[in-house]
Amino acid sequence: MRIIAGEFRGRRLQTPKGRNIRPTSDRVREAIFNVVAARTMGAKVLDLFAGTGALGLEALSRGASRAVFVDQDLEAARLIEENIRLLGVADRTVVMHRAILPSLTILAAHSTKAPGFDLVFLDPPYGLNLVQDVLQRLTDLRLVTSTALAVAEHHRKDAIPVQCGGWQKTKERRYGDTLISYFSCEDPDACPS
Repeated sequence: MRIIAGEFRGRRLQTPKGRNIRPTSDRVREAIFNVVAARTMGAKVLDLFAGTGALGLEALSRGASRAVFVDQDLEAARLIEENIRLLGVADRTVVMHRAILPSLTILAAHSTKAPGFDLVFLDPPYGLNLVQDVLQRLTDLRLVTSTALAVAEHHRKDAIPVQCGGWQKTKERRYGDTLISYFSCEDPDACPS
């Protein structure tokens, strides 16, 4: 697995040895960044269920200003920290080794003065239908900007409504059994600037 473009183009990332982590393939990651490329420069990125951290690290390589990585799996958190070290971006990153929903509450408690996240990646375990709950929590806690974009990777059988949690699904692409759904904040009051 490698960084596809930007400052760290071609740099290899550490990958998991076990089956607990399901990294986003280079092909799917490239397709995602073809869509979100214009939104990465200067963005604050939140990478949830981060696994290897490849999505957030790709965003940093393409000009994002900061990335927060959250994963409750200890192996994943260590892998993300190793990949951050390999790229030398520790000064622009935070790694949280916690469950996702409690992590969002912690982030909200510490973000009262800072603007919210511009770009959110979600790659939850397949079959658990967590995307809708996470999107709702992001708006409830006012963690995103009014122009935020959320990108969710999920199994094609996971039903995600067109509107959920103050978000509007704007695009969906299929890659085998994987669906990538793109959401824009539809309620400016729920997603403050």
